Amino acid sequence: MKNKLLILTGPQGSGNHLFAKLFSMSPAVEGWPMAKDEWQGHHKEPFADCWEDPSLLKDRPRVKNISYLTSISCPYVKNQVAHIPKYYDFITEAKKYYDVVILLIGRDKNILQTQQQRVRGDHTTPRAITQFKKLYNLAPLGFISQELFYLYGMEYLESIARQIKFPFMFPVSIIDDYIKYDSNKKYIKDVKEGFFDDEVKKAINES
Repeated sequence: MKNKLLILTGPQGSGNHLFAKLFSMSPAVEGWPMAKDEWQGHHKEPFADCWEDPSLLKDRPRVKNISYLTSISCPYVKNQVAHIPKYYDFITEAKKYYDVVILLIGRDKNILQTQQQRVRGDHTTPRAITQFKKLYNLAPLGFISQELFYLYGMEYLESIARQIKFPFMFPVSIIDDYIKYDSNKKYIKDVKEGFFDDEVKKAINES
C-alpha cells in the first residue's frame, strides 16, 4: 500500500505556509513543520529538491503508516527568479510511489493582487490560475480557503480531512490561536454605503 502525499499549492500569498503548518501538526504526517510566527522560503521546504528534479522522489525514504505533505506556491522563487512548478513531471513521478491528492488554496482575489504587488511588485495570480487548470486530471483534487478557515475553524479543517481521507490532527487550542489573527483583516476598510443597502433596510421594515 502506497503512502499518501498531499500537495498543497496556490497563488503566491494564498496560504501555503498557513496550511502547511496546520496540516503538519499530526504525528502521522511528515510535512513542513514551522512555528506559528515563522516563515521560510521555498528552498527550505522538505521536497524542494524534488520539485527541481522529480526523479529524486524515488530515493526519498518512505515510512509505513506515515503520510507526507509538500507545499509549493505558483510561481515560487529560486535564485531570485520566479519559476512555475513542474506540476506534470512532479505529480507523474510522485504517483509511482505515493497515493497523491492535491489541495488548491484560495484567497480573495483582490487581497491576492494587493499583497502580491506590495511584496513582490507583480500580480502573479493570473499565471497561477492558468497552470492550475492543467492539474484537474492529474490526481484527485480539492479546494481549501483562508476565508472559510477563519470563519469556521476546526469544523472546516475536519471536513477537508474527511474529504481527502488524510490523517490530520488539529489540537483545538492551537487552531483557536491561529484564528485569533486573521491575516485578511488588515485589508478590510469600512464602506459607508453599499449598492443594495436601502433595499435591505426596506425589506427589514416590511418583514
